[in-house]
Amino acid sequence: GDHLKVCSQGYTCCSQEMEEKYSQQSKHDFRNAVVELSNHLQTMFSSRYKKFDEFFKELLENAEKSLNDMFVRTYGRLYMQNSELFKDLFVELKRYYVGGNVNLEEMLNEFWARLLERMFRLVNPQYHFTDEYLECVSKYTEQLKPFGDVPRKLKLQVTRAFVAARTFAQGLAVARDIVSKVSAVNPTPQGTRALLKMMYCPYCRGLVSVKPCYNYCFNVMRGCLANQGDLDAEWNIFMDSMLLVAERLEGPFNIESVMDPIDVKISDAIMNMQENSMQVSQKVFQGCGQPKTLAQGRTARSVSESGFSARFRPYNPEERPTTAAGPSLDRLVTDVKEKLKQAKKFWSSLPGNICNDEKMSVGTVNENECWNGSAKSRYDFAVTGNGLASQVNNPEVEVDITKPDMVIRRQIMALRVMTNKLKNAYSGNDVDFIDISEESSGEESGSGCELQQCSPEFEFNATEVTGNSNKSDKNVNTSAATRSSLSQAALLLSVLFMAVQRQWR
Repeated sequence: GDHLKVCSQGYTCCSQEMEEKYSQQSKHDFRNAVVELSNHLQTMFSSRYKKFDEFFKELLENAEKSLNDMFVRTYGRLYMQNSELFKDLFVELKRYYVGGNVNLEEMLNEFWARLLERMFRLVNPQYHFTDEYLECVSKYTEQLKPFGDVPRKLKLQVTRAFVAARTFAQGLAVARDIVSKVSAVNPTPQGTRALLKMMYCPYCRGLVSVKPCYNYCFNVMRGCLANQGDLDAEWNIFMDSMLLVAERLEGPFNIESVMDPIDVKISDAIMNMQENSMQVSQKVFQGCGQPKTLAQGRTARSVSESGFSARFRPYNPEERPTTAAGPSLDRLVTDVKEKLKQAKKFWSSLPGNICNDEKMSVGTVNENECWNGSAKSRYDFAVTGNGLASQVNNPEVEVDITKPDMVIRRQIMALRVMTNKLKNAYSGNDVDFIDISEESSGEESGSGCELQQCSPEFEFNATEVTGNSNKSDKNVNTSAATRSSLSQAALLLSVLFMAVQRQWR
């Protein structure tokens, strides 16, 4: 219009008022273009983090409910009197997942030690055990392997699965937050002048319908997004690490295949203890000393209360709970892997994707009919490279390559830290938790009983379990035999029930 003169110097308009107006407008257009592209990526990471987080938490809730239902039906009063031991296990697993200071290996060792103390009482009801004696018993957990190979296998599987699940969810949250911070761009004064020249100086010549040349736009965006370009290498390594852990979640570190049958695995361990109770007791008595015998009346009462018999009812697959996030972890992982692959090279592709928008440039057609910064003609400069160091020769944007954006540098460091955690998780090694609430600060870039309170008179009933290795189906065939004493007849009956082959799920 009349209020604009020819941009003779390439950057200025006739009045300070109009120059300020269009400078603000060009910055607004630029920011919107970046946000429009990054919002989709941020939303993807945010929604997948929410789905995985909900899935993992619901998986734990369902596993706890399944164990409680099975053990109530099988062990009845005995389990309900001592359910706190199992509740504590799930409390600690949940606490670990949400970032609690939990050493998984030590926590699981403690669970088996506590279970051994209680089991040792029930298989030896004729004796009185002090707390000090039971502490001695727990020291034999590793040496005697009273629960068979179940604790070792379960510890390995739980540790690897939980480390991978927690770290992967954290990776999604870190990616979400980094996109949010890095996409909050604030162009430098030099970048603002270059944007003004590219977007609004065609109006000075009356070339209202002429759009910037594609390579011209590319150079301006490469200059304005130079620091974001430096994020790309670390971002791609991070994406590759996320994909590797995703493969672990599908395979040996699948938390769903670990937690779904955990009730059967723990019951299997209990039966191992029952089977080997005589040998275990003899070795403990040798190491810890012969315990005192209870009074005759109390022993008889303990034996009479053990006449409980139960039978597992096989699960129907349709009865098993389904999480709100979806029916299986595999489906979630398959979905997110595709998204992670698409997210690679996002930052190096950002300038080109912005210029592909018809509002920002003419595109790769009509290269002779576009605004080249001074006229409607071909743009002859070569496109500069990606990243801060490459901008030393940028013909359109003056970039100080000695002053990197510190917000971007912090995000690069955050990516390196998270990538290292993902690599450790891929190898099955525990990693520190990242507090997302701290990471999300705003920045812009350019009832059961307690152990001491429980009655000493409780007993488990021998129950046989057959496991099927299919993680989505649990068929449990069981028989129960009452263990009223350590007589040879009772042991023979127990062995007969234990003769059914058990498979590790």
